[in-house]
Amino acid sequence: MVQDKNIVLGVTGSIAVYKAVEVASKLIQEGAKVNVVMTQAAQEFVAPLTFRAITNRPVVMEMFNPASEFSIEHVTLAAGADLVVIAPATANVIAKLAGGIADDMLSCTVLATKVPIIVAPAMDANMYQNQISQQNIAKLKGRGFTFVGPGYGRLASGEVGSGRLADIEEIIGTIHQVLGRRGDLAKRRIVVSAGGTQEPVDPVRHIGNRSSGKMGYAIAEAARDRGASVVLVSGPTALHPPVGVEVIQVQTAVEMRDAIVDATKKAEALLMAAAVSDYRPAAAAKSKIKKERETLSIELVRTPDILGEVKGDFVRVGFAAESEDVVENARVKLKGKNLDLIVANDITAVDSGFGVDTNRVIIIDRQGKVERLPLLSKLEVAHKVLDRVVKLLPRKRQNKRT
Repeated sequence: MVQDKNIVLGVTGSIAVYKAVEVASKLIQEGAKVNVVMTQAAQEFVAPLTFRAITNRPVVMEMFNPASEFSIEHVTLAAGADLVVIAPATANVIAKLAGGIADDMLSCTVLATKVPIIVAPAMDANMYQNQISQQNIAKLKGRGFTFVGPGYGRLASGEVGSGRLADIEEIIGTIHQVLGRRGDLAKRRIVVSAGGTQEPVDPVRHIGNRSSGKMGYAIAEAARDRGASVVLVSGPTALHPPVGVEVIQVQTAVEMRDAIVDATKKAEALLMAAAVSDYRPAAAAKSKIKKERETLSIELVRTPDILGEVKGDFVRVGFAAESEDVVENARVKLKGKNLDLIVANDITAVDSGFGVDTNRVIIIDRQGKVERLPLLSKLEVAHKVLDRVVKLLPRKRQNKRT
């Protein structure tokens, strides 16, 4: 939900300033308008021209600039912003803000704004762990500031510890989360499943599938961006956990069922995007099966029908990955599992389905309406699905009251 948002990016004097350039770039790519405010110390690390080239906006550096488009710059910036992000934030700047000191453009802008403020610290480990720094951070958190990071790793001093600027993805994810607090899913609890399950054959082998988890993770991120409290129940994937989402890692279908049963006790919607294995070995071998025979037979039994077993008054959305008769098979699953919606796709398409970042889906509702969406990114598909979930939620809540 960054599109068309006005974001003030405060940049302070840290070696991590170069990472702020990438933060600005990603925000611009997502459609935000970014106004950069640089402290004098920050200008010693990166030239203001770099940020101007990225944002196509003038960089604010001085308290009084007659040539500026802003009449009273800190007031105008503060009034027009949807969010203020300080990345990197040094110990000096954090102390200044905690003490209410306004002696440069950035501190004046922060004091003049009423919008949410995100702070991404970057400093030496000893400075970060110092009691004074921790008190200053606690004071700002108490005033409603959101902190992201710092990370742990090698610092500019050569030491290893906490103080690194948070990863770019974590900063961007936090921006999405904060901007989405008043979205159409605010205060709603949404449970999403993702990834493929793995059913052990022996200690080193398993039965699985080709699911990357990308569709489920996209749904979790989209729901977070719309203000939801999201629980993501994930099978094994190579994806990074989304920022601001509670992630429960599972391996087998039984573990996924148990996690979803628990997570949906207070949920208002379940979106079951995981590719759950339909069968599992009747008994997994306790030791590695040796390559001693020409053939090997393994008895398989059905895994739990998670959507069929999970009970509760919440919106239920299923996914159907089909290789033939897509609509017909999806309709059978929709009816058989008592779903409100089903999202189906043809896994034989090279640009849709497993392992890719795009999807071409068909959405079918309980009334039988069929809607075919064009090829979209999985994040765009996620928002299209959530658009329909939002419309179903009031009805579910009303049914629960009656």
